[in-house]
Amino acid sequence: MRSNIRKAKVSDLSRITEIYNWAVENTTASFDINSQTLEQRAEWFEKHDERHPLIVYEIEGKVAGYASLSEYRSKEAYNITCELSVYVDPEYHKLGIGKELMGEVIELGKNTGFHIIISCICADNDISIKMHEQFGFKLCGHMKEIAFKFDKYLDCLFYQLFV
Repeated sequence: MRSNIRKAKVSDLSRITEIYNWAVENTTASFDINSQTLEQRAEWFEKHDERHPLIVYEIEGKVAGYASLSEYRSKEAYNITCELSVYVDPEYHKLGIGKELMGEVIELGKNTGFHIIISCICADNDISIKMHEQFGFKLCGHMKEIAFKFDKYLDCLFYQLFV
């Protein structure tokens, strides 16, 4: 792993929650509408393991962002597929942290036997779309007006990467 990137620890949960909640409250990167509690994020944290990694990017002892591969669906036939998430603290946007995290978590996904990594991206999230395309993700689905946040209907684009 790159020197600034490491496996997430329980002690990172507060920062991870803070970063995620900023995205919930200010962006369409997450389709959650309400901020998450530490308890809610702890449940999510516990679902990550060697096969479903959760990594953080640290700068001078502070978690600046994180990335994860999560279970796509609970049905057994979906075990070959995982879902990618990347979130970066706005203080550290445009420094390449998201790209570094994405590159690292994709490599981890290749090493854990996944066949496909998917991402569900809001159609207005041009930065995320561009980053996924730079890593070779291909658009495989467009669901129109599937969500409602910030007083508007939102489209969801599904991107996939064969690993």
